[in-house]
Amino acid sequence: MKLMPSPEVEAPEKAGSLILERFVPYRLSVLSNTVSRAIARIYAERFDLTIPEWRVMAQLGRHGRLSASEIVGLTAMDKVRVSRAVARLTSAGRVAAAADAADRRRQRLSLTAAGHRIYRDIVPLALEREARLLAVLDCEERRDLERLLLKLQESAQALASGAAAAPD
Repeated sequence: MKLMPSPEVEAPEKAGSLILERFVPYRLSVLSNTVSRAIARIYAERFDLTIPEWRVMAQLGRHGRLSASEIVGLTAMDKVRVSRAVARLTSAGRVAAAADAADRRRQRLSLTAAGHRIYRDIVPLALEREARLLAVLDCEERRDLERLLLKLQESAQALASGAAAAPD
């Protein structure tokens, strides 16, 4: 599917109409889904992992021991997706769960030795795909992209919490 470039400013033909292909939330979603699917082929074919499972493993690989709730917060995935991913990873011997010493009702999750091996194998592949994606941007554009993504993330969090986004 070829997306139309978004002009600097273009008023919709009719008041209140929406051109979905130019709607930024939609465009970000399409971009995210396209990139995730491209990288997910590696997880699925080589490691028998789904996108949610890889995201759980990536957070555990980076942070060590986490609760499922912490993973929900870090990944912005819903509780059900995280729970299913954790259950499958645990059953496959890639993630271990242990009772939290401070709160026995909560479990702390961590990668097993097998999980660490998979994590170490996937990271360079994921970084290579990211580098290929970003290769179309020069250094200044990459810095701009990072800055803009941070601003949009802050604005999205403000929208999600009901607060007004503060302009610079």
